[in-house]
Amino acid sequence: MAGDTNGGAPAVHEGILRRQSARESSARTYARALPIVPVRARGLTIEGADGRRYLDCLSGAGTLALGHNHPVVLEAIRGVLDSGAPLSVLDLATPVKDAFITELFRTLPAGLADRGRVQFCGPAGTDAVEAALKLVRAATGRTGVLAFTGAYHGMTAGALAASGGARDIQVARLPYPQDYRCPFGVGGPRGAELAAHWTESLLDDPKSGVPLPAGMILEPVQGEGGVIPGPDDWLRRMRQLTAAREIPLIADEIQTGVGRTGAFWAVDHSGITPDVMVLSKAIGGSLPLAVIVYRDDLDVWQPGAHAGTFRGNQLAMAAGTATLSHVRENGLAERAADLGTRMLRQLRELADRFACVGEVRGRGLMIGLELVDPEGSAAESGDRHAASPDLESPRTPHPAAPDLAVAVQRECLQRGLIVELGGRHAAVVRLLPPLTISDEQAAAVLDRLADAVAAVARTHEGKSPRHLRHHGSDQGADL
Repeated sequence: MAGDTNGGAPAVHEGILRRQSARESSARTYARALPIVPVRARGLTIEGADGRRYLDCLSGAGTLALGHNHPVVLEAIRGVLDSGAPLSVLDLATPVKDAFITELFRTLPAGLADRGRVQFCGPAGTDAVEAALKLVRAATGRTGVLAFTGAYHGMTAGALAASGGARDIQVARLPYPQDYRCPFGVGGPRGAELAAHWTESLLDDPKSGVPLPAGMILEPVQGEGGVIPGPDDWLRRMRQLTAAREIPLIADEIQTGVGRTGAFWAVDHSGITPDVMVLSKAIGGSLPLAVIVYRDDLDVWQPGAHAGTFRGNQLAMAAGTATLSHVRENGLAERAADLGTRMLRQLRELADRFACVGEVRGRGLMIGLELVDPEGSAAESGDRHAASPDLESPRTPHPAAPDLAVAVQRECLQRGLIVELGGRHAAVVRLLPPLTISDEQAAAVLDRLADAVAAVARTHEGKSPRHLRHHGSDQGADL
């Protein structure tokens, strides 16, 4: 490579990283924690410019449902390139788009597919969120939005306003149920019931300060919020109370869709049919694509009400069609449910063994491990499970430990495993492997992750001797 005179893969690798640091924005994120230079990839495996191989459990933040460069995706892309078809056509009709919409509607919940409309948005999921919010406001004539603590819906202004890290209050925030850090200190079905009751009370109280909103937006499983699955009964309650009050329900399936959680769409677990679904990431088969699908009676937009120059990406639509059909025809959602259950069961052995693993949770192949400080108290963590002896808690939470999560991520990378961090305090180690991961590859992922957690626990054992639940155990967990 020009400019690298020392020769060898390490010199190329270091040179590219050095130039990236010198020339790219300070807003870069993944590149800071993952100083690798991918040059080739197939399935779960990435090869770096330094010659090292990695197991990729980031998968483009969930974009790569079939992993890197899957043959059916490459064939679909080559088919469009070789056909001479236009590659970008704004919102004109094409055979490629028609095939994509047909396959997409084949997978949707029946109540939405039967009377759905689709809007192609700019190529990022956050633009689809913006479109969904604009749509329900136009359809209802109302402006307010209901969203949930811990939510992540994108990085544009409207999407950020509905996310958990919003700086200004533009959206009414509701409690999202969870066990380990339940906002009501109880967890389980009782915690979910209290969250639903709070929402219903807020909507029905004329003095709550929250007028009837234009819509409610939720993630069936919170991803960036810490891999927190919404309980099915709670999701059904959200559907019931919004339907009863004519509040459009928006399901953000940007990361949870296309088999990721063990059903084709995460709302399928609860059997609900949202009024609007926001889709991106995996639907483009690794290429940029974002859409919203919504009930036809909400289709009140005037021409041009929401547009985008790159909403006609033919390569993405072809790759998306191939991905959707491959997942559907090969039962990859069911495979994700089965393998995910087994991986969660084995990973929970880490929580039993190492006190620095507060909780293991997830759904399908969307998995998270929350790292905690086992020497910290519930009071330090801001949770109050222990403060109410009359309330039962699944486990007393300890303070989140983002430093330990960073250490685990670093140890994973040294062992050739790429993982992501997330959660309220960036203390959750996240796994988003492709749906095509084999049993043997899953075993390798679990072994490397267990070894990384064990290494971090050993490092911190001298400072906090109770980081290991079972003393004298200083080897990586055999999973």
